[in-house]
Amino acid sequence: MPYWRLSGFYFVYFATIGALIPYWSIYLKDLGFNAAEIGELVAIIMATKLVAPNLWGWIADHTNQGMRIIRLTSLLAAISFAGVFFTESYLWLAVVMVTFSFFWNAALPQFEVTTMNHLGESTHRYSSIRLWGSIGFVVTVAMIGPMLDVYGVRLLLPVSLLLFFLIWVFSLLVPEGRQPQSHANNNERFHWVLRKPEVLALLLICFLMQMSHGPYYTFFSIYMEEHGYSHTAIGQLWALGVIAEVIVFMVMHRWIPRFGARYLMIASLLLTTLRWLLTAFFPDYVAVIIFSQTLHAASFGIYHAVAIDLIHKMFVGRLQGRGQALYSSVSFGAGGAIGSLLSGYLWSGIGAQWMYVLAALTSGIAVMVAMWGLKPSQ
Repeated sequence: MPYWRLSGFYFVYFATIGALIPYWSIYLKDLGFNAAEIGELVAIIMATKLVAPNLWGWIADHTNQGMRIIRLTSLLAAISFAGVFFTESYLWLAVVMVTFSFFWNAALPQFEVTTMNHLGESTHRYSSIRLWGSIGFVVTVAMIGPMLDVYGVRLLLPVSLLLFFLIWVFSLLVPEGRQPQSHANNNERFHWVLRKPEVLALLLICFLMQMSHGPYYTFFSIYMEEHGYSHTAIGQLWALGVIAEVIVFMVMHRWIPRFGARYLMIASLLLTTLRWLLTAFFPDYVAVIIFSQTLHAASFGIYHAVAIDLIHKMFVGRLQGRGQALYSSVSFGAGGAIGSLLSGYLWSGIGAQWMYVLAALTSGIAVMVAMWGLKPSQ
């Protein structure tokens, strides 16, 4: 198994996210865009996940050329992102976001399939590879915050572009994963799998979970900035959350077989609800915000490892590419886009505090879905 090549791709891919997600909204605010416009531009990046992963996943499943697709889309994403240097108008940036994210959002779901195929029967070890993505995020977000304080927020663009090209470079190093042998139940058609109640429940949970993250991914940096935190401190808070995520990833290969996916999912949703409530009511209390950021271990670390494991088991054989693409589309695509879009409008309407309260309500609903929709055996 090409452990370090797989890990290296995750490192640079999530290093790019560490540059873009925490600071993109600050860059847009620096350009003079209002909260609604910022929410819309961030939502575009999420919304293309509704189409891109499914289209490219369908192609990958029918060609068995997942890595070739990853290489192509990674290169096109980097070239498209270069469009941000030409002009700063809302319409142009919207076009660039649609184009670059259509290609960028194609890569990760297919790479998850490649990783799982390399792991074979040891899929519970996924988190030990994926944790390098979290480390990449931490390194980038911690480095860029102080750099922006010194050199200005415009530095974000060339740094991000460099990282996008590095994704393509690392994709050239990873071999194609071996397709698993088909069993009798692997021939189930895609729409029959989708009709299973536990599959529908999982997809709804993923949608609600990522919808609740909309205010965080879009406005947490601005929220902290308005409460007096520097870019360096904001970067450290983002990094802290992902460090906690890394620690969880290091033990998930033992936790999933021991505790079961259902109970871990419920625990992650409950802790996510607590996290948004603490963020809503105690932004000026540094100790509370630090603690709430450590809960990222649950709201993403536990949740994502469990979701990937369940999707891999529910969508088997030649359905894996579309299964991972569907997970990406429903959760990070539909859930993330709607969450980001609504947070942009709610920020100006009811304010940041109640925006996070609604996020807590959303993850609370997901708790009930998990309790009733996921089987105890899972």
